[in-house]
Amino acid sequence: MKISIVGITGYSGLELVKILNNHKKAELVSIHATKEVGRRLSEVYPYLTGVCDLEIEAFDAQKIMEKADLVFFATPSGVASSLAEEFVQAGFPIIDLSGDHRLPASIYEKWYKKSPAKEMILNKFTYVLSEYTDVKDKKFIANPGCYATATELALIPLVAAGLIETDSVIVDAKSGLTGAGKALSESSHFVNVHDNYVTYKLNHHQHIPEIVQTLRAFDADMPEIQFSTSLLPVNRGIMATVYCKLKKDVAVSDVASAFAKAYDDKLFVRMQDNLPGLHNVIGSNFTDIGFAYNEKTNVLTVISVIDNLIKGAAGQAVQNLNLMQGWDETEGLLMTPSYL
Repeated sequence: MKISIVGITGYSGLELVKILNNHKKAELVSIHATKEVGRRLSEVYPYLTGVCDLEIEAFDAQKIMEKADLVFFATPSGVASSLAEEFVQAGFPIIDLSGDHRLPASIYEKWYKKSPAKEMILNKFTYVLSEYTDVKDKKFIANPGCYATATELALIPLVAAGLIETDSVIVDAKSGLTGAGKALSESSHFVNVHDNYVTYKLNHHQHIPEIVQTLRAFDADMPEIQFSTSLLPVNRGIMATVYCKLKKDVAVSDVASAFAKAYDDKLFVRMQDNLPGLHNVIGSNFTDIGFAYNEKTNVLTVISVIDNLIKGAAGQAVQNLNLMQGWDETEGLLMTPSYL
C-alpha cells in the first residue's frame, strides 16, 4: 500500500517514517511539510540516511492522491481540519493523528480554540482506540490523543464492568517533553524543563473531553473527571495515574477479572503484577498497566504507561492502518522496548 505523510518534520511524522520502514505491506511514497521543502529528509535528519531519502514536498492534495493509497496527517491541531476536506470529498483514506476530527465542532472549538472542520466532514470520521473499535474497511480514522490513550485504556475496563464510583475518578497524568511538540516555547525551553517538574493546563487540557466522550460510550452517565497534566524532564513517555473508589461489595479480584477480560487477547496491552514504569514501554507500541488497592481508603490506583510518540501517536496510527486493512495487527510494530 502506498503511503503519504503530511507533517513529516514533526515528532509523530518522523516516528511514522521509522515504523513504516519496517512494514512489509506499506511503502512510503511522498512526504510533505511547510518547512525544508525541496530537501531530502535524510539531509535534514542524517539519522534517517538509508531509511528515508525522499524529498520533502509542499502539500498538494491532488498529487498525493495520484501517488498514494492513503495519507497520514501528523500535523499540529488546526491544520488537518481544512486540508483533509479534499481527500474526504474524493473518498481517499485518511488517518489523522491530530485532534481535528476527534470531537464535535462546538466542543473542539471550545477546547482547542481553533476553527473546527465542517460538520459533514467530522461525521465521516471514526474515533479509533485500537483495542476497542472495529475499523475494518473504514476510510477516515481519527487517532486518539496520547494522554487519552493511556487514560482510556486504564479506565474503560472498570467503567464498562461498573466496578467504580464514576464520580470519584481523579487522573494525574505526566508526559515527556516530546508531548509538547517541536514548536519552541517558554514552557518547553531546556532551562525551564531540565531538573524540574511542572503541572500545566490544569482542568483545561484538550484531551479531557475526548476521554469523557469515550468513557460515555461504556457508561452514558459518566460524569466529568478531574484531570491534571504535568511535564516530566524526560524526552518521551506518558504515565497516567488513575485514582478511583470501588463500588460497595466489589473485590480486588473483580478488578483483576475485568482487566483480564478486556486485555488477555490484546497484543499491545500488558497487565503487570507490579506498578509499571516508563522504561517498560519506551520505544515500543505497548501499554503496560498495573494496579493496587488501599483497603483503608477504598481507593484503587491504576497506572498506565505508554510511549507518547508510538502507542500515543504513530504506533497506534499504524496499528489502526493494519486493522482497517485486515492485516496482521502487529505488522511493523513488534519493537522491543529500549528500556535503557
